[in-house]
Amino acid sequence: MTSGERAGDGDPVTPRRRAVLEVLRTAGAPLGVNEVAERVGVHANTARFHLDSLVTRGAVERTLEAPSGRGRPRAVYAPRRGMDRGGRREYRLLARMLLSRLATAGAGAEAEAVEAGRAWGRHLVEPAPPFHTVTGREAVDRLVALLADLGFDPVAPVAPVSQAGPVNDGSDEVPDVIRLRHCPFLELAEEYRQIVCPLHLGLMKGALAALDAPVAAGRLVPFAEPDVCHAHFVPARAA
Repeated sequence: MTSGERAGDGDPVTPRRRAVLEVLRTAGAPLGVNEVAERVGVHANTARFHLDSLVTRGAVERTLEAPSGRGRPRAVYAPRRGMDRGGRREYRLLARMLLSRLATAGAGAEAEAVEAGRAWGRHLVEPAPPFHTVTGREAVDRLVALLADLGFDPVAPVAPVSQAGPVNDGSDEVPDVIRLRHCPFLELAEEYRQIVCPLHLGLMKGALAALDAPVAAGRLVPFAEPDVCHAHFVPARAA
């Protein structure tokens, strides 16, 4: 089954389910379970199963029809208005299209990527409480939490990495580097490293700046190890 045959929650969009949806779309009015079953040519229980699935994924609406006499109101089904949200997605293609255009912007493309990342980093990081002074270590911990949420699988050393050029003043132990063991943009980064990696660096810069941290993201070394990228920190005043 292709990616285009799956709904939002992994619910398969089978040919039978498509037939049920098409019957509802062409009916002109809401239909009950038995009417759907008859038009599709299946048992009522089978029709009800597919209708319930379509309701769950948001493609169909279920309402109760006012009874004409005594008895329980009948459940009827109609297609939800609007574009089908269970269809195929091509977000990677969209990203490639945008990145390919930005990559042709010349010398300013990298700076534009950094600024875009910076804006999103400010937006995404969890803010500090009011009137709270964020230490360097706390800022890095907050950044690590953000990167973990985004899928970068970061590992921060418990002590400064002296060979990388310590950023500590003795009162606030801040790691000089964190290791990123996964890239959620990997295929795009391999194709457009000159844009994607500066975007990621900008994201870290923006997050730390939003925290008014005494430490800043100085540089990002893509694939410093075969399976790891390195993010280096510097004192904010040196950034």
